[in-house]
Amino acid sequence: MIDGYPVVDAHVHVPRLSTLKPAWLEWARRFSGPHPWRSVYDSDGDPVPERLDALFEEEGVDRALLFCEYSPRATGIQPIEDNLPFVECNPQRFRLVANVNPHLHHPLGSEVERQLDLGAVALKLHPVHGGFSPADKELYRAYHVCEERGIPVILHSGTSSFPGARTIFGDPQLLTDVVEDFPDVRFVFAHGGRGWWYDAAAFLALAKDNVWLDLAGLPPKKLPEYYARFDFERLATRFVFGTDWPGVPGTARNVRALAALGLPEEVLRDVLAGNAAKLYPGLAI
Repeated sequence: MIDGYPVVDAHVHVPRLSTLKPAWLEWARRFSGPHPWRSVYDSDGDPVPERLDALFEEEGVDRALLFCEYSPRATGIQPIEDNLPFVECNPQRFRLVANVNPHLHHPLGSEVERQLDLGAVALKLHPVHGGFSPADKELYRAYHVCEERGIPVILHSGTSSFPGARTIFGDPQLLTDVVEDFPDVRFVFAHGGRGWWYDAAAFLALAKDNVWLDLAGLPPKKLPEYYARFDFERLATRFVFGTDWPGVPGTARNVRALAALGLPEEVLRDVLAGNAAKLYPGLAI
């Protein structure tokens, strides 16, 4: 807990450093500031589960969703198996998130099922880093698997600064048919349409019951500015807290910045933990 609030960080990266391209390390250095994320790693650049668990305990993170990524053109390949030791260390705090790339995985549905069978509570797609459209019909099999299993789909929405990224695939409007075709699948737009697509992401979140916005990588104090054309209090009911750890200057700092926005108490509690508990299996605190 942080200042009495249960906290779910629904957007966390803890890769082995040897699997990463240099741009990822520069991104983490630039946006983490003095945050001691490197203390989690050993001399070989591998994260130590007990260290991560202790740091998140100290920071007040009750639950965390751990992302893997199969994006060789942008960040590298961080397989889901690398995250299994964290869940083994503390299955109450840590949960897995699956990831697939249609350029690498075939048949796609089978790979989604394999990763969900490892315990993943969501599927993350990264069209911008993977270089594919989230509306491609090949991905419909992945969406069908999530529909059958009641699993949410997290999609990168908005820009990315990584070399090799294809920003055009971060346009939330690409998902308009998908969210219509799969009304029973809960879609979470990571980064909330970051860049020039805030309006599109917000409109879909308010128009569709199965669309949510994750706040990872967005400075909380700027949220009212980013979504200035909308009823901010109403839109906040669709927010899911996430930091994009380690690219954040501290979880508690972001939580307190959110609290300073003056949202109603029940809305703030849902943003920090309640909405994630509604979306992702087993996250209730």
